[in-house]
Amino acid sequence: MIAPALYDAEVSHLRTQRIRRGFSHRIYLWLVDLDELPRLPRWLASTARFESRDHLGDPERSIKANLLDWLSAQGVRLDGGRVLMLANARSLGYVFNPISLFWCHRADGSLACVVAEVHNTYGGRHRYLLRPDSDGAALVEKDFYVSPFLTVDGQYRMRVPVPGQRLAVSVTLHQDGQTALTATVTGTRRPATTVELVRMLLRKPFVTYRTSALIRLHGIALWLRRLPVIPRQRAARPATSPAEPLAASTSSTPAARTSSTPTICASSTPAAHSSEETR
Repeated sequence: MIAPALYDAEVSHLRTQRIRRGFSHRIYLWLVDLDELPRLPRWLASTARFESRDHLGDPERSIKANLLDWLSAQGVRLDGGRVLMLANARSLGYVFNPISLFWCHRADGSLACVVAEVHNTYGGRHRYLLRPDSDGAALVEKDFYVSPFLTVDGQYRMRVPVPGQRLAVSVTLHQDGQTALTATVTGTRRPATTVELVRMLLRKPFVTYRTSALIRLHGIALWLRRLPVIPRQRAARPATSPAEPLAASTSSTPAARTSSTPTICASSTPAAHSSEETR
């Protein structure tokens, strides 16, 4: 069991395709062992909840049980190994996680894989199965509509080393041989004590509300600069030919789609609000 931790962090996002625009802001994130979620004093409980409904899967089951079922469908078995999750907690009734990361370990402690669960502001959710190298880097095909200003194609390069005292995660999207955007999350580990959590809440109040609002404001700024909007129905890729090897499957509305990329497995849920690319 790994003790829960907080990361005092900064998110930076730089778009370089057609229009150059970026933003950065301070946040805090939780790193938790899914077998031992934090237990907070009652007076603080509403500021940090970890609920299955905030992630893919059955809301009546635990986050880990849903994840293990999905991993099993991808042919991955952990045999009792621990899973560490980096995410925002539900705070004061709301949570938005542009990306949640799950480091999935085997029973012997070795890393089996990393799962990146991406959420858009339409209500859609999508998982990528990553097999990072020794430096924590992995390449995956973009297979999920996140931004109304970017097509659903290209390749993500994700760097997701297991967090230690320092957190250093990055996601770069490459399209047509160029870097379309880069997002980074860097931070310093803090013990998840009551005192430290209160300090974070006072220094960064309403952090998930602020994250969601900034994404929308960023999208409005791009729209005002007349960046073309790509509707969701046009962004979806055509279905993969049955003759092609399939290593990924998605289920979304209006239609399910599959990808022939051998480095990723993915699943997604239908979408429902407005968005700018977050990861």
